[in-house]
Amino acid sequence: MARYTGLFKVTASINGFHQLLSEILESCNFSIIYHAGDYLMAREVPGNVAFHQLVTVEVLVDKTTATEREVQMNIVIKNEELPLQVDNHCRQKFNQVSQAIVDAHQWKLIETAAS
Repeated sequence: MARYTGLFKVTASINGFHQLLSEILESCNFSIIYHAGDYLMAREVPGNVAFHQLVTVEVLVDKTTATEREVQMNIVIKNEELPLQVDNHCRQKFNQVSQAIVDAHQWKLIETAAS
């Protein structure tokens, strides 16, 4: 199973954060399948890759450190594909989502870490 994680801290209001995050994920070809106050799950829209390569995104918002101006989120992007190549489909989707978060004009990136 391929699995990539990232930590992002952005300047954003917690109120509009979830809507913007949903829009970012949808622009990366994901559909939201579950949304709670501090947790969001999205799945890649089928049709472009084999079933085992479909990617799932889980976003956990750290409400203990969230303020009116800063939000920290942990993102886990995974699929059932074995990561036999460095540049596999899951890694490509992780890079796409990470770049979309960095490039979002509605907030400013404060801190990021990936593993």
